[in-house]
Amino acid sequence: MNERFWLLKKIKIHPLFWAVAAIAAVTARFQDLILLFAIIFIHEMGHAVAAQYFSWRVKRIAILPFGGVAETEEHGNRPLKEELIVTLAGPLQHIWIAVFAHVLFRFDVLPGQMYTQIGEWNRAILFFNLLPIWPLDGGKLLNMAFSTVYPFLRAFRMTICCSFIALFLFHAAALLNAPANLNVWAIVVYLYAALWKEWKQLYFVFIRFLLERYYGKREPLRHLETIEVDAGAYLYEVLESFKRGRKHPLIVLKNGVEVGKLDENELLHAFFSEKQTNAKVSDILYNY
Repeated sequence: MNERFWLLKKIKIHPLFWAVAAIAAVTARFQDLILLFAIIFIHEMGHAVAAQYFSWRVKRIAILPFGGVAETEEHGNRPLKEELIVTLAGPLQHIWIAVFAHVLFRFDVLPGQMYTQIGEWNRAILFFNLLPIWPLDGGKLLNMAFSTVYPFLRAFRMTICCSFIALFLFHAAALLNAPANLNVWAIVVYLYAALWKEWKQLYFVFIRFLLERYYGKREPLRHLETIEVDAGAYLYEVLESFKRGRKHPLIVLKNGVEVGKLDENELLHAFFSEKQTNAKVSDILYNY
């Protein structure tokens, strides 16, 4: 119980939500505002409780007009299964919300108009959050799909690029259907800003992934994936080929012939502890 109260302390209301609240106050749509907040709150608590169950470090839970963002201190080194559960824990809340509202309506506890409003907001928030746009749930699912095939950095770069395209298409559709909707404009501006920020911090996110892989809590890496690297390759080039959830033994080649083997931890140690950021694989191989 104390852990649940601890999660409540992490909740922060984003300024955009207050802006939407002000619009609701001017237009006397308080009921819509309360329903919106309640659905978003339940959605985000689904993420937060699932993250806490797996002992993730929850940084904050931001409530936004279209959903929320449960920020954690995990940087791509948790098992994909855990991340999938944490990501889906939010959208799954919308199922019991719909069922619960329907039961209340059938027993005449919930007025028909409010039941309709709950259904509309519930579906809207669910489907919007499943759009393939980072940092929405759909964007996170897209990144997980890319991460199963591509290295961490490439997968995240592809996620941001695809998110920009999806957001542009959503923005174009919104302009055609609701050009004067201030809520939509607030959402779109926030997402463009969030994506631009992620793009600028792409390598910072990648370095955090590597740092946690080297210094952080050791999660069991069940899958080995050998990487063949040229002796003349730079360390950072090899590190960019690292995948999440994979342990990488390295086979070092020179002129196509194997000249030695390295463990990924040896590269990480040289890169972070010994500050050999411009070293080549051959430098590390002969040092060991």
